[in-house]
Amino acid sequence: MSIKPFFEDIVNGLKGFAMGAANVIPGVSGGTIALITGIFGRIINALNSLASVSTWKLLFKGQFREFAARIDGRFLLAVGIGMVLSVFSLAKLMTVVLDKYPVPTWAFFFGMIAASAIFMLAEIKGWKFSYVIWMIIGAAIGVVLFTVSPATTTNDLWFIFVCGAIAICTMILPGVSGSFILLLLGKYEYIMEAISTLNWPVLAAFGLGCVIGLASFSKCLHWLLEKWQQQTMLVLIGFVLGSLIKVWPWSGEAAGTMIVPGVIWIAIGVAAVVIMELAGKWTSAKTANNK
Repeated sequence: MSIKPFFEDIVNGLKGFAMGAANVIPGVSGGTIALITGIFGRIINALNSLASVSTWKLLFKGQFREFAARIDGRFLLAVGIGMVLSVFSLAKLMTVVLDKYPVPTWAFFFGMIAASAIFMLAEIKGWKFSYVIWMIIGAAIGVVLFTVSPATTTNDLWFIFVCGAIAICTMILPGVSGSFILLLLGKYEYIMEAISTLNWPVLAAFGLGCVIGLASFSKCLHWLLEKWQQQTMLVLIGFVLGSLIKVWPWSGEAAGTMIVPGVIWIAIGVAAVVIMELAGKWTSAKTANNK
């Protein structure tokens, strides 16, 4: 029996682990990691098939192998297991550092988010005046959502479900962090705590929201990126920039004494994104040269 499929499973699982780690950190997109590791297109195609009615008809007819093949099931399972293991192993760490080192942690997030937005801007080609308008619209949405949103949000399971449905859609987009969306919704620390303490009712509600969110919006995201890629990304970039105030590191009472450490950690966050982006470009160039 060939060991190649099992080796590929391990490699895909490690790629999923990296995506899970990215999705735990606001400012790092799991979609960006998927691009860097060369599996983004495969994930989008698999999710698009998963949202198809004809695919589910195969399952209901008992054609399990055909169903698994249609959704690239072995690949999705390996990536999914890697992501789950990563999220559960890193959630406790994020809870601790946010509690013990709030200014450096938020500064690190701020640097990563800002740098990600800048790199996303660099990918926009053929600038037009209308593109500026799209970005302003996105920024306005981000500012409004921050200014009108309450400091705390409900912990009711219905809201946790909504958070999961919204966050999962951004987790698969390059440059957009699902954890950042959880921050805007006021539920990042709450979800990290739920994961680290195995709060099953909260995890079940969040997980169900993720499943429904993917099923409902994966085709929509696929269509938007296919037909309106530039406009969609511009709105997202503007949204991220407009919402940066949400993660301003020096908002606490003792933050005034942490100016220099905060600036250093912002620089580290920026450097981390630069390294990942350069790695992604190197990987893409290598793949193109090998074809």
